[in-house]
Amino acid sequence: MNSFPNAASDENPAYRTVSSAPPKRRAGRTKFRETRHPIFKGVRQRNADRWVCEVREPNKKSRIWLGTFPTAEMAARAHDVAAIALRGRDACLNFADSPELLPTPASSSRTDIQRAAVAAAEAFRPGKPEAESSAAVEAVGMEDPFYMDIGMQDYYLDMAEGMLIDPPPLPSEEEGDGSDGEVSLWNYSTV
Repeated sequence: MNSFPNAASDENPAYRTVSSAPPKRRAGRTKFRETRHPIFKGVRQRNADRWVCEVREPNKKSRIWLGTFPTAEMAARAHDVAAIALRGRDACLNFADSPELLPTPASSSRTDIQRAAVAAAEAFRPGKPEAESSAAVEAVGMEDPFYMDIGMQDYYLDMAEGMLIDPPPLPSEEEGDGSDGEVSLWNYSTV
């Protein structure tokens, strides 16, 4: 009945994502604090807001350590690279666009998967936006005792630019406005 085709299923019909898979269950023992990410698969939190990722090799008990990352999204991208390399189209991915955006390892060896995972995570490292860098400059100005927080840092620059602009012309007698060329600022007549 839906007239709109599902674009995600047309592009990669065999890939599953976390949103299409069943929801995650809580860890076995409730005595310990939950460290797994609530959304991303294969990602858990370490102390000091660091995120780690490791993937279990198929049909083995061993795991491949993918690294420690500053954000959960970077760790999730690293997981997607390893999942595609190890499981192919049977992989359950964190992001639907991972097959197109992420690099594929040269082989299915442990070191190649680790290198590709780190490269993919670094490609999605959050940069420092312009707003944060300008806020840092303003924060330095706030430490100055003569700094005023009303935007006074540009006040003198704007005032100097204003001195360079010609004033507007006064109305002349030829315009016929009935005045003698003087501008009346107050009206003393009573109504």
